[in-house]
Amino acid sequence: MRHAVAPTQSVENNCFAVTNLLKICTYCERLSKKDLGVRIPRPLGNGPSRFIPEKEILHISKVDTRTRSIFEDAFAALGRLDNISLVMGFHPQYLESFLRTQHYLLQMDGPLALHYRHYIGIMAAARHQCSYLVNLHVNDFLQVGGDPKWLNGLNEAPQKLQQLGELNKILAHRPWLLTKEHIEGLLKAEEHSWSLAELIHAVVLLTHYHSLASFTFGCGITPEIHCDGGHTFRPPSLSQYCVCDIANGNGHLNHHDDWLGNQVMDGSVDGEVEVLMERMKHLQECRDDEEASQEEMATRFEREKTESMLVVTAEDEECVPSRDISRHFEDPSYGYKDFSRRGEHVPTFRAQDYSWEDHGYSLVNRLYPDVGQMLDEKFQMAYNLTYNTMATHKDVDTSMLRRAIWNYIHCMFGIRYDDYDYGEINQLLDRSFKIYIKTMVCSPEKTTKRMYESFWRQFQHSEKVHVNLLLMEARMQAELLYALRAITRYMT
Repeated sequence: MRHAVAPTQSVENNCFAVTNLLKICTYCERLSKKDLGVRIPRPLGNGPSRFIPEKEILHISKVDTRTRSIFEDAFAALGRLDNISLVMGFHPQYLESFLRTQHYLLQMDGPLALHYRHYIGIMAAARHQCSYLVNLHVNDFLQVGGDPKWLNGLNEAPQKLQQLGELNKILAHRPWLLTKEHIEGLLKAEEHSWSLAELIHAVVLLTHYHSLASFTFGCGITPEIHCDGGHTFRPPSLSQYCVCDIANGNGHLNHHDDWLGNQVMDGSVDGEVEVLMERMKHLQECRDDEEASQEEMATRFEREKTESMLVVTAEDEECVPSRDISRHFEDPSYGYKDFSRRGEHVPTFRAQDYSWEDHGYSLVNRLYPDVGQMLDEKFQMAYNLTYNTMATHKDVDTSMLRRAIWNYIHCMFGIRYDDYDYGEINQLLDRSFKIYIKTMVCSPEKTTKRMYESFWRQFQHSEKVHVNLLLMEARMQAELLYALRAITRYMT
């Protein structure tokens, strides 16, 4: 009678085999590919981000026990730790809220089947040509039993999902055009109709992945080594490259250049932080001295909204989506840029008429229990997150700056807060920062490293990641407000 190998013995044998595979050369036991007779993938990038030095990201996870614990929990739940989470690790409080919400949306009980959820994630990420997120959810879709035929293109998916195409397109690029008629078309589509609960789940997923695509491009997130675009089988161009680097996903590229590239400042940015702090102090004093009239506040909002339309998102050529991405959505020419070029009017959405706090939150929570609460916590976390620092300065109240960033994004989407003076935006956000914000929020696929480096050049990378969290959450809330308002109008 044959005896089964004990599980522990099997694991030990596997570990021994892997250890022997990597222990082979004079210095780090170099491995001979010829001896093995196999093709070995080599990482294309260095670390989780093209914009942030890898050492800086890894340093955070080593020293912060809370971050390490969150990473371990995420790995236990998903069997992987993606590069988005590694970059968000700069802000563990936020990361915890983000992962909890995403886990609930994708894996816990809800109106939509699991494979539908991942397919909607693919549709949403594809609108911004975000191959990183598309590939992630293609794998997840197949793992939960999704039909591979659907991945041939949206036209192969069920009619019910195809009908989401228009909602996906409008929400991603021009959410102010969404009407109750769009909602009615989905809820009254006979045998292919959506229930209200299903539609709320779909809307939250669409807005989640549109905004996450913004974060992915805004932080220069790179594919993991095992994913499409994360590796190559071509021989290394650097003679000192060692295959043992596969063990931790790093190449032997010189990090010194990255550090210099991100730390050397030209004369034009000397004192940038001090100038910004001085403007904040001046604006606070002006607030205390006098308050503008409601008419003047409305005029300043309209002026800022009009100016935001004139901010150019990118100078490079058109981004043409690949067939792999474009098959997951319709009308690839439709985008935010078309609107700004024609100079159409964005109608003003007054926050006191329909706000997240007073209207959207309760609608989501009623139709998709607990999600409204989770989203609210995530919005609040990004908006209120502060370490009371600006670059090297400590004990700084950054609330004015955070509010200006959030309200500028909502202003671009036509959303106005009556109690906010939009004249502050031009005082606090310079042109290079506005270009970065608009590109990342409206056309994230056009975000470049140069744009990332051109704003707040004296600030830490962790502070820029915080900005990207603000942009992502402000964008998601803006899209949600338009969708939930349309659903409310349909219901009433």
